[in-house]
Amino acid sequence: MLAMDQGVVEEWLSEFKTLPDSAVSNYAASLKDKGALVPALYKVIRENYSDLLEPVCHQLFEFYRSGEPRLQRFTLQFLPELLWSLLSVSAARDPHTSGCIEALLLGIYNLEIADKDGQSKILSFTVPSLSKPSVYHEPSTIGSMALTEGALANHGLSRVVYSGPHLQRETFTAQNRFEVLTFLLLCYNAALSYMTSSSLQSLCQLSSRVCICGYPRQQLRRYKGISTRMTVTSEFLVQLITGIHYALCNGEVELGSKALDDVLYRAQLELFPEALLVGNAIKSSLHGQALKSNTKQGARSIQVEITPTSSRISRNAVTSLSIRGHRWKRHESQEVSVDSEASLGGVAIPEISVTGVSGERMPNGDSMRPRHDGRAQADVEPLGAASEVSLDPRGHDPGTRGQEIRRQKSLFL
Repeated sequence: MLAMDQGVVEEWLSEFKTLPDSAVSNYAASLKDKGALVPALYKVIRENYSDLLEPVCHQLFEFYRSGEPRLQRFTLQFLPELLWSLLSVSAARDPHTSGCIEALLLGIYNLEIADKDGQSKILSFTVPSLSKPSVYHEPSTIGSMALTEGALANHGLSRVVYSGPHLQRETFTAQNRFEVLTFLLLCYNAALSYMTSSSLQSLCQLSSRVCICGYPRQQLRRYKGISTRMTVTSEFLVQLITGIHYALCNGEVELGSKALDDVLYRAQLELFPEALLVGNAIKSSLHGQALKSNTKQGARSIQVEITPTSSRISRNAVTSLSIRGHRWKRHESQEVSVDSEASLGGVAIPEISVTGVSGERMPNGDSMRPRHDGRAQADVEPLGAASEVSLDPRGHDPGTRGQEIRRQKSLFL
């Protein structure tokens, strides 16, 4: 570690100890202006034998215990690096070098599982209903949903999942290690929009290393660190995938893609259905061109595909109502009256008449007129044509009807 970085860390350690409580908020706002501090703290955490590691962990815990949200987020940004330091030391079976890191992680965990009164928290999560639209889906894109009695009974009901109460932990064991780490990742993912690019990169590196160490893919990634396989759980991988998804959509395309592939690789080996389901769903929903357009600057977000809000029902959809409406329109168009023609200011409405040999009136109001060749013909008069043909064919003599047929035939020539 360079002397300059060491000086930056030592100054940071000393200035917070002499800070009054009234100046904590202003001090938290000024931390983002110290550009050299965060890289220097990363170097301290990565050096397990550094003399500054223990006071740094103690200071980060004091930040989190202060209750100031900006100081808590400042501590959370180092969580992926702290997790990797703990897991790598545990895999190397050298627990004496990770005592301060264990104390920091356990302290954050015990603070998060209890409220201000010291009572255990019970976290609640509302599972969205597929029958109602959300930012992730629209019911019309899923297809037809059977309206069974059970589906109608559950329509509009929200399912709430509860987590907790969680037990306080005083030390890490093989049984509770990933229970605590999974809960810490849940707290980290809740503040993803405030995490820096260096923190997201550290998360992606953590995901890849945990999943490939000791497996053949480690040679493919050319990672020369520890080669001991690490035990993971399905819930832990799901929390990693959640953070990777956010990193993919906010500038870390290359590292995020590799990390997602590595997590899915490990989930396939372990046969973890939850991690496979979430990981493959995210992978299939991502678009390469859209991800490359996102940069590390600008608003933080997660990209989802929003379907149009317009109705997806076709205008030409055949329903019982449209069939009845079509039949009414057909009857109305065939029954043209003189009164409707006069109401349009003298503009003639096209008349469709089917003539036959019998000369009888059809049930729908049309008249059958005799023709010379004995066949039925549809006679249409264009708009604006001067016509004095009566709607009742019985009011004309044969000579008049013959002239009408000849005149109408000449219009089609």
